Amino acid sequence: MAGTGFAFALNGMLLTAAEEASDAGRIFGLDAQLLFDVCVQGVAVFLLFIFLSYILINPVRKVLTDRQNKIEQDINSAAADKEEAAKLKSEYDAKLKTADDEASEILSEARKKAVKNEERIINDAKEEAHRIISRANQEAELEKSRVKDEVRQEIISVATVMAGKLVAGEMDEAKQAALIDDTLKEIGEDTWLNK
Repeated sequence: MAGTGFAFALNGMLLTAAEEASDAGRIFGLDAQLLFDVCVQGVAVFLLFIFLSYILINPVRKVLTDRQNKIEQDINSAAADKEEAAKLKSEYDAKLKTADDEASEILSEARKKAVKNEERIINDAKEEAHRIISRANQEAELEKSRVKDEVRQEIISVATVMAGKLVAGEMDEAKQAALIDDTLKEIGEDTWLNK
């Protein structure tokens, strides 16, 4: 604004000088007053320029310098952040690789444990089957003995009834016991076991 006012003032002075010169018969009137006015106005413009540069330009320079410093700090910070990010990425990649290795190791251990458990379960099942078969064989032997005893008792009672009918009172207890023993010997274990 001050420059615009100065231009108007200078323009007005030049017009005034031109009018005076035309009055004096000169095209461009350069007299001492005009030169003095131009010099005074030049000094005033120079002083105004210095004053405005002190008030406006120095703060603008300071703002620009501060901004340049901030941009440099941001660039340095961005570079440091980039380096930190690269470092973190490499650490992350290393941890990821380690995690993959650990996962593989865990899976391998789980497979080994599963195989061991499978073998243990199969062995337990075989042992249990063996116990069941042994128990079944023992029960079969016991049942066989029980049936054998029942058959003997049945044979004894049948032989007693038959002998009682044959002898019908003629026999005493000693003859009856001898007859039972003879009958059992004749029948024998092989005979009744084959049936």
